[in-house]
Amino acid sequence: MPDHDDLVAWLATPPGRYLLAWEQDRLDRAVVDLFGFHALQLGLPQLDALRANRMPHRWLATDAPQGIAMPPRAVSLHCDFDALPFPSQSLDLVVLPHTLEWARDPHLTLAEVERVLMPEGRVAILGFNPAGLWGLRQRLGRLRRGLGGTAPLYLPRASDLIHYRRLRDWLRLLSFEVEGGRFGCYRPALRSERWLDRFGWMDDVGDRWWPVLGSVYFLLAVKRVRGMRLVGLARRQRSAPHAAPAVVAQRRPSMNLDNDNSRTP
Repeated sequence: MPDHDDLVAWLATPPGRYLLAWEQDRLDRAVVDLFGFHALQLGLPQLDALRANRMPHRWLATDAPQGIAMPPRAVSLHCDFDALPFPSQSLDLVVLPHTLEWARDPHLTLAEVERVLMPEGRVAILGFNPAGLWGLRQRLGRLRRGLGGTAPLYLPRASDLIHYRRLRDWLRLLSFEVEGGRFGCYRPALRSERWLDRFGWMDDVGDRWWPVLGSVYFLLAVKRVRGMRLVGLARRQRSAPHAAPAVVAQRRPSMNLDNDNSRTP
């Protein structure tokens, strides 16, 4: 069971509020033009991931214990993220804000998301970047603890950081296609709001010159399903003998699939 209390406490710190502000802005931009009927956010109720989306049915699900403190947002349901209470191919959008880092089996959770998504449905994922400034600070703290030190960790203790390249491989195996992505939060691993503000200039500079060092990443992927054509039935119908006074030519409609190339981590 993940340590939700540790995560909630960290999000209330200056770096936690800085992180939530960047992620809220990124999600607002990403989901505003995604259309459909059903959208689901899995975890992290401190972030209103679907507030800019216009789908008529939007839910927030959490796997946190019932007694844990929650923000004053309505939680639609409590469930196991490895077994979502939705039929297959029933959702148009699923948002995973650091959900995979706290999951018992992140690959199983992602496979469950693939199950409930409609074809051409989308998944938005937020995660800490192990190669970013905060991720490197976290790795150093764990290394010192492994050598018997007592250095404090910068990020929440239970988080299992997933490299974005590894995540892209998982998505590809599940027939997802990454549409876009972004790195963010380039300020150093500082705890003081005053010092974080002093390094605010690093967000613009880092986004331009060293994006891979961003402490958090955002990925948007679409579920692709291969189509089927009933060639045999059409061929039999065309070859069947029939009487007709004239030959009538019919043009079949065609389908064009355009592939958009977007910038991704």
